[in-house]
Amino acid sequence: MKKIQNSRLYAIILIAIFSISLSSCAIGIRTTSRTSSYKSKPLPPGQAKKITGEKSAKRYAPGQNK
Repeated sequence: MKKIQNSRLYAIILIAIFSISLSSCAIGIRTTSRTSSYKSKPLPPGQAKKITGEKSAKRYAPGQNK
């Protein structure tokens, strides 16, 4: 009778350990892309000039105000 209780206890412990080990293998799914989590850098003056089509980048450079 005591052996049956011990083997039942061991079986319950084994099942508990097995279920805990399986539950820790869950895979998380990301819903956001990686690029949106980074801070966006300000546009360099030369790139802003190219986008707008101007000849000078002076307007977009922060230290070039006259």
